Amino acid sequence: MAEIHGGRVVAKALKAEDVSYVFTLCGGHVMPIYDGCLDEGIRVIDVRHEQTAAHAADGWARVTGRPGVAVVTAGPGLTDAVTGVASAHRANIPMLIFGGQGPRPFADMGSLQDMNHVELMRPITKWSVAVPEGRRLAEYVSMAFRIATTGLPGPVFLEMPIDQLFNTYDESRLTFPTQYRTDAGTAGDPRYVAQAFDLLRKAQRPVALVGSQLRWSKRREAYPTFAETFGMPIYVNGLGRGSLPPDNPYFFSQTRKDALKQADVVLIFGTPLDFRLGYGRESHFNPAAAVVQVDLDGAEIGRNRPIAVGIIGDTGLVMEQLTRMASAGSYSSAMVKPWLDEIRQREQQKWERMRPETESDAIPINPLRACKEIADTLGRDAIVVGDGGDFVATAASVVRIYEQGHWLDPGPLGTLGVGPGYAMAAKLAKPDNPVVIVYGDGAFGLHGLEFEAMVRQKINVVGVVGNDAAWQQIRRGQIQLYGEERAVATALSFTHYERVVEALGGHGEYVERPEDIRPALSRALAAGKPALVNIKIGGSEFRKDAISI
Repeated sequence: MAEIHGGRVVAKALKAEDVSYVFTLCGGHVMPIYDGCLDEGIRVIDVRHEQTAAHAADGWARVTGRPGVAVVTAGPGLTDAVTGVASAHRANIPMLIFGGQGPRPFADMGSLQDMNHVELMRPITKWSVAVPEGRRLAEYVSMAFRIATTGLPGPVFLEMPIDQLFNTYDESRLTFPTQYRTDAGTAGDPRYVAQAFDLLRKAQRPVALVGSQLRWSKRREAYPTFAETFGMPIYVNGLGRGSLPPDNPYFFSQTRKDALKQADVVLIFGTPLDFRLGYGRESHFNPAAAVVQVDLDGAEIGRNRPIAVGIIGDTGLVMEQLTRMASAGSYSSAMVKPWLDEIRQREQQKWERMRPETESDAIPINPLRACKEIADTLGRDAIVVGDGGDFVATAASVVRIYEQGHWLDPGPLGTLGVGPGYAMAAKLAKPDNPVVIVYGDGAFGLHGLEFEAMVRQKINVVGVVGNDAAWQQIRRGQIQLYGEERAVATALSFTHYERVVEALGGHGEYVERPEDIRPALSRALAAGKPALVNIKIGGSEFRKDAISI
């Protein structure tokens, strides 16, 4: 057989995993991988900053459920990508990042961009390793996919020295692994599942919290039946958003804190008891509530508060086990119906309290009105990417998401700059779906130049900036603590960001009146090229008590 270079070996291994795109910023150390991708029919998407490449690999996984791949060069190429990898690690996203390295024979001699990448990446990956020999490149790619996707998902880093990638190998003497990983899930220990069901059978005010691990579940189809069977209020976070449509009778979004403070049993599926849930403490939870925690990671169970039952397992599989027990035990959700009705009434009251702001005609535009106009413009198939702080948090309370993987946000690391990478990956994965980035004006400044990459590669994403000329999430607390005269480093200008996108070849709109938002966004969605709608917004009392730490 023919001699092939190491980059082609890597590309063939990626093709075996049905990888259709890799995300990169060019670098000499990794050029052979690009060449191999061309031969294997894998499209190389280039960006303007390696952080975006890492976010795009992360975003691909969130939207498709399959690992994304980023390729970066050595030294600063990898250090630029660290933030994106760290964000994926904190959110347990399966992705692969391949990094270049100087020639192995010149190790520790000071070759260009030489540094210890493996140790740098070890704390923020599931596995960080240098490929030891060129003929094992495909084997290490297969191991990387296995480690990234099994158990609790996460990112994996492979260092590939330049000599391994440029060297050629007799293809007939190479091994391309097959059948090297399983898609099997982990069911819960039946004894502990039975204990959880016993608590549910007696509960009068149960609540379920469903988090990101549902996205990776091997039995996601069990979820709607579980919801119908137990009839309890269900709240979601992270990649759990969209897992139940907003018109589902068991889905709630505005009353989580109220429900948790009154609940007698709380089921937590695949999400940590971190700052988003008040660490499970009395400020957010009824201290007398029995907590059932289901997680792929046993080390997460019982962190930050005592639990009644801990189950190591796949969210969907455990839901299926509980539903089966309910069917066998003639369980009836009628007992919790009054509780469901009570929470539904409170939910409606919360929406009514928001109505004056969502319908406000104020100028500058009220942020809630802006978000309501965005929500009313988008269809059920829209994929929404949040990239910002205060404006994105407001949008999260208003924008309706109908499918899992159709809401992507900065996640538990709070990483700004995710927008372009996530959105590019989402549009490539689902080209027929509108993809909209909801930006804070601060966040747009991190990677706004990625619109050049979108225009050039015809990746038609639409951005919407909530422009209040501030890093508002920080500035609000700064003013409360120190006074406006001491609020430094948080003020911006009412900049015409849409002109930046126009200069890069895209479509731009600037909006100052609420009634103009929908027409402008509709024109942007129909522009046939990347676009940005820049909305000048004012203040709101909606998030006055929100904290940013």
